[in-house]
Amino acid sequence: MPLPSHLLDGYARFRSGRYAAEADRYEKLGAGTQKPKMMIIACCDSRAAPETIFDAGPGEIFVVRNVANLVPAYAPDGKHHSTSAAIEFAVLSLGVKNIIVMGHGRCGGINAIVEGGDPLSAGDFIGKWMSDVRDVAAGVRHEHGAHEHLNTLVERASVEHSLANLRTFPWLRTREHKGELGMFGAWFDIGLGELHTYNDAAHQWSLV
Repeated sequence: MPLPSHLLDGYARFRSGRYAAEADRYEKLGAGTQKPKMMIIACCDSRAAPETIFDAGPGEIFVVRNVANLVPAYAPDGKHHSTSAAIEFAVLSLGVKNIIVMGHGRCGGINAIVEGGDPLSAGDFIGKWMSDVRDVAAGVRHEHGAHEHLNTLVERASVEHSLANLRTFPWLRTREHKGELGMFGAWFDIGLGELHTYNDAAHQWSLV
């Protein structure tokens, strides 16, 4: 069975458009190795692609996407940890200098936790993956009550929680303390196209 026609049409446009315009760049990237200085941990949501949001070219950003842009705590227990493995590869092998955890508005995974219906529990994997967010959501509810923007508050609090989890990785923490690695939080509003960033020192979010 062939690929869906709209993908093949998109590939044709890529070949005649962006690839044709940047053929030399792609040739160099293909002949060498990737050397991105930036890693972004983002959500799988099809509406919030980091390369599009930051207008990045090929080879510029090492992107990891998972449900709700979560970073688990450091746990070298021999089990499968795809996000942790990607972080390890990005920092220790590629030498990235910055890691950004980027959440977004209308996140389906976060919404399922906030709404409390917990449809995620029916799956084999998603419920366990999202389990940490339940505690994050409970903390936000305790602090803000029935806030009209509760989903947004939990989405941002989850980014903050993931930043804290990044700092449980000893080799990340060491590099950050030496000034060799920066770790940042961001949140993207899909409908408005707005980017908000997190100030670690002030514990505040602000619109770019």
